[in-house]
Amino acid sequence: MKAFEPGFIGDLEIKNRIVMAPMISNLANSDGSSNENLVRYLEERAKGGTGLIITEYTYVDSVNSRGSRNELGAFSPLLIPKLRRIPEAIHPYGARVFMQLVHAGGKALLDENQRQPMAPSSVDYMGRKPDEMSGDDIEGVIRAYEKAALVAKNSRFDGIEIHGAHGYLMHQFLSPVLNVREDRYGGTFEKRLRVPQAVIDAVRSVTDLPVGIRLSLYEDDPNGWNEEYGLRIIDSLKGLDYVHFSAGNFYPPGSSASFYSPETHIFPRLKRKPKITTMLVGSVVDLEGVERVLSICDFVAVGRGQLADPFFSFKIQSNPTLLRPCIRCNQGCRDLSFGEVRCSVNPNVGYEGRTEMKLSGDMVIKGAGIQGLAGAIYAAKRGLNVTIYEREEKIGGQLNEISDPFKKKAFAPLLKYYENALKFYKVNVVTDETFRGKSIDCLPPVSYKEPPESGESFESNVYANQDWFIKTAEKKKIRVGKESLNSLDRGRKMGYILLAESKGIEFIEGEVFDFRLMVNDQYDILKAMNLGIGKVKQFILESGNDFV
Repeated sequence: MKAFEPGFIGDLEIKNRIVMAPMISNLANSDGSSNENLVRYLEERAKGGTGLIITEYTYVDSVNSRGSRNELGAFSPLLIPKLRRIPEAIHPYGARVFMQLVHAGGKALLDENQRQPMAPSSVDYMGRKPDEMSGDDIEGVIRAYEKAALVAKNSRFDGIEIHGAHGYLMHQFLSPVLNVREDRYGGTFEKRLRVPQAVIDAVRSVTDLPVGIRLSLYEDDPNGWNEEYGLRIIDSLKGLDYVHFSAGNFYPPGSSASFYSPETHIFPRLKRKPKITTMLVGSVVDLEGVERVLSICDFVAVGRGQLADPFFSFKIQSNPTLLRPCIRCNQGCRDLSFGEVRCSVNPNVGYEGRTEMKLSGDMVIKGAGIQGLAGAIYAAKRGLNVTIYEREEKIGGQLNEISDPFKKKAFAPLLKYYENALKFYKVNVVTDETFRGKSIDCLPPVSYKEPPESGESFESNVYANQDWFIKTAEKKKIRVGKESLNSLDRGRKMGYILLAESKGIEFIEGEVFDFRLMVNDQYDILKAMNLGIGKVKQFILESGNDFV
């Protein structure tokens, strides 16, 4: 299996070909320093068998390079002592760790930087225009990357990745849409490469660590570059040890495509492997996806799959049936404007440092929806003998009611995982029976009102009602309020609209609806899991020493 053969980036040996992709976590401190939460989050993936971990994008200056709150920073030697804890935690598992460096440019946070966002050109950045960079600004950025590379080196990281994708500053200079300058930094393909090349050279001048670039193979922008342009960029840049292909700038689906896009969605666009060591990311969620990417590339980067299961690498090699699957719902992992990273199917993301003592005894849980299933697995992992009762003929609860065909297909592996996990942890499952004795009640706390069949126009951001719209559109023409989609990230919203419109649904606004239900904090998979686990914990506490 190629995935578990050693590979090389420059002269550095990586124990296998699976990479934890860089993902915004917001787990660092507000001053850019590292902390125990971030270290444990990364360490858990190293423990899980990943060969290489690339940190989230790490900002290179304290002026205006930061793109998110609680982003990791590398702008000062003062950060080095805490940064060293990252490789110290990862190296004992035989894994390597690279620091990804970024300047957010025109995408920098508007109010949380010392200076306003700046970019190669003052063009539209999703509703706002950054300042156009001067020659001094450009030189300052190059020096900032140089300084940050020294921070990475002195923090004992194994390599450096320059973020040149997703519409951040290096991408902005490369993009004909975002860089419309007519000076020495724009106007031709060669001039657009000048700043990224200068940054590579600056990083190279202060360290002999492996250096790579994350690059959008193509932009999803209708006017953006295509895969031929992306390959031309990497064929032209000098001094790199590897390229990490991703996709997109501002427009969805980008790299984190939802379940409305096919798995390994970037891979088919890579028409040839460049001469340089090549890594590719994008909707890789299982062994099949890993092997598909590695049929052409040297390394495969797995992002959301490693949130869903930190032991992704270990499990696809030893026991794929127990892999907790990423369902590509783009909920917790994309809710990062003000939140920390979370995962809809893994409540432990961001809380990896927690440990709990083993217990013994018997426990009964009523209800085998996600809430009850999560509670049962949690209790069984702590050593309890668990029996779970379900009044229906099969487990799964509300997941069995999904009618959106794309969602249904994506969520099916989650139910399969629970079936396998229940067997592995020896949970006794009783279906088609209502239990009436003492138990932990894990039935849903809220039953959202379903729209009336007689209606013609509806507005609701409740996930179950979004499914109902799709099902109802098969029988009659309906109108749906645009605000119904405010619970979805941009990529998932785009996919849902395409599906809904193909069913004849018309999206409207400014109308009095036959049915309207909007909620701020709805009951979803992650809330169901946390509630089930919480009920088990509470039951154990209330039982005193019964389980000790």
